[in-house]
Amino acid sequence: MQIILLEKVINLGNLGDVVKVKDGYARNFLIPKRMAKRATPAALAEFEVRRVELEKIAADKLAEAQGVAEKMAGLNVSVARKAGMDGRLFGSVGNADIAEALKAAGFDIDKSAIRLPDGPLKALGEFPLDVALHTDVLANITVAVVAE
Repeated sequence: MQIILLEKVINLGNLGDVVKVKDGYARNFLIPKRMAKRATPAALAEFEVRRVELEKIAADKLAEAQGVAEKMAGLNVSVARKAGMDGRLFGSVGNADIAEALKAAGFDIDKSAIRLPDGPLKALGEFPLDVALHTDVLANITVAVVAE
């Protein structure tokens, strides 16, 4: 299916690109999240009329994300969990737990924005993580997992 991207999508394209994707990806993800539209002649004409407005919205989102990233840079949050004598946790610390800790620190971040490259945290210690605030903006934080 041919679609017009209404915002930048990772590994797909930038605002205004006309790309071909699988039907399910377009119908179930991109179009419902208003990230894309079907590439019909009418939609292409409408997009060209709204291009300046959409570019301004994209620039505002990027600037806002960069502002939050500057405030969040080097942030240390701690999460308390029950742990055994050897430092292993009874359970794990996942995206939702880190999102709650960030909310307590004053940042309203969606749990899907938190990048855990090695999966959930299962031991005590400090772990450097990335938070994807925008497709072009990553903030580095440190999560300290401590024993209760």
